[in-house]
Amino acid sequence: MDSDVKCPKCGSEHAYQDGSLWVCPECAHEWSPEAGAVEDGAVEDGADGGGQVRDANGNPLVDGDSVTVIKDLKVKGSSMVVKGGTKVKNIRLVDATDGHNIACKIDGIGAMNLKSEFVKKA
Repeated sequence: MDSDVKCPKCGSEHAYQDGSLWVCPECAHEWSPEAGAVEDGAVEDGADGGGQVRDANGNPLVDGDSVTVIKDLKVKGSSMVVKGGTKVKNIRLVDATDGHNIACKIDGIGAMNLKSEFVKKA
């Protein structure tokens, strides 16, 4: 393990490499070392309203895009699950403090908010 690598989100020294990405076990943030060098100090998730919202692969998202969910997501307060591979059309980007920066409507489930780190641009 490389002791020089720290999580860019929370500063944890316990980050580990998983394939081509680095993962922080404390805040669950995943990042690419190449993206970190290019965007050093830049906000990736758009949580402060000034940054650009990006998907799991680093592609910029805009209102009206279609995205695909990359993993199964439990719907809080329900027994339903949004399956990985579900295509979501016509997303809206919102400035949410809890990290859920995509507002959308999913067929069979209804209106909900998603985190951009769990979707990829379709």
